[in-house]
Amino acid sequence: MAPPRSGLRPPPQPGEPDLTEIFGGLPVAALVLDPQDRVVRANMACEHLLNHSEKAMLGQRLDRIVTPPEGYAGRRDGHGFAAFDVEIEPTRSPRTRVDFVEQPIAEHPGWRIVTLHQAPTSRRLSVGADRSAGARAAIGAAAMLAHEIKNPLSGIRGAAQLLADDSGEGRAELTQLITTEVDRIAALIDRMQDFTDTRPPKLAPHNIYPLLDHARRVALAGFARGIMIEERFDPSLPPVMMDKDAFQQVAMNLLKNAAEALKDTPEPKIVLTTQYRHGVAMRPAPDQPRRWLPIEFSVSDNGPGAPADIASHLFEPFVSGKPEGKGLGLPLVEKLVRDMGGVVEYARAGDPEMTVFRVNLPRADG
Repeated sequence: MAPPRSGLRPPPQPGEPDLTEIFGGLPVAALVLDPQDRVVRANMACEHLLNHSEKAMLGQRLDRIVTPPEGYAGRRDGHGFAAFDVEIEPTRSPRTRVDFVEQPIAEHPGWRIVTLHQAPTSRRLSVGADRSAGARAAIGAAAMLAHEIKNPLSGIRGAAQLLADDSGEGRAELTQLITTEVDRIAALIDRMQDFTDTRPPKLAPHNIYPLLDHARRVALAGFARGIMIEERFDPSLPPVMMDKDAFQQVAMNLLKNAAEALKDTPEPKIVLTTQYRHGVAMRPAPDQPRRWLPIEFSVSDNGPGAPADIASHLFEPFVSGKPEGKGLGLPLVEKLVRDMGGVVEYARAGDPEMTVFRVNLPRADG
């Protein structure tokens, strides 16, 4: 049985590959399902991943070939489904972790295409355990540093202010230097102390748009002055379950991170995007159940992106690709998002390619 054709696309021109050849050559494992969940097409990448020939899969139900992820049976007809970093168990090959994505085929009710993607997204999400362990270590380090360093700083600052009252050549400049450096260290420790706040977030339904608008206006008035910030919003998003202050800090940190990454970029640009992702289910942390996280907002920039050697470690404390960076902004973003039951990820995507930080959060009605 062949998948349906819309009849609207003209036949391929001489030398042009047709859709069958393109589908077969896709580097991502893909299956086409009919309205009865039976396989009607499978490409070569799928044959390799599942250790199953297309001929053997044709006519079989999907669940006879591979165990679908949790929540798949309850998906809504006509809507897509996505589960990231899930373990599947093919009938003829070992268990493996993939991004499982199902998308309806337009104009053909009941027909779907399923992709099984072993890609960086899966690997990024699978390091959640390492991130959590790193965050716990940072909490302990921050608490120790706050106790051992911050108190003496107030004495140093007081001594510098006393010296400033003495009239002597160069004293004012020296004491200003001391005061500035003390303030800088104190600000760093204040940021580290953010990791020690283990109070549960105050989760409540909120409209995401006033918060994003406030963050955008603050950015344009300060650290993002002179940078175009474009909005690409889905106007119909439902209320989001989140901590208002924590979300505001997440948005500001991501905008500031983007602005700093554009320092040497001609025609710098930041894009704020929101969208509703039907069927997206993720595990916020290794010890938490998979949750529906359909509300997505992202901050993108046309900067160079993170250096390849640290791209997979951006959410770990004290890792930064900037000479003046402290490596605390993104780990704090990850902590705040995780505390709200969401996930954040880094990617390079689009055409032209941009740096993208995506945050997925639960909707207010669950």
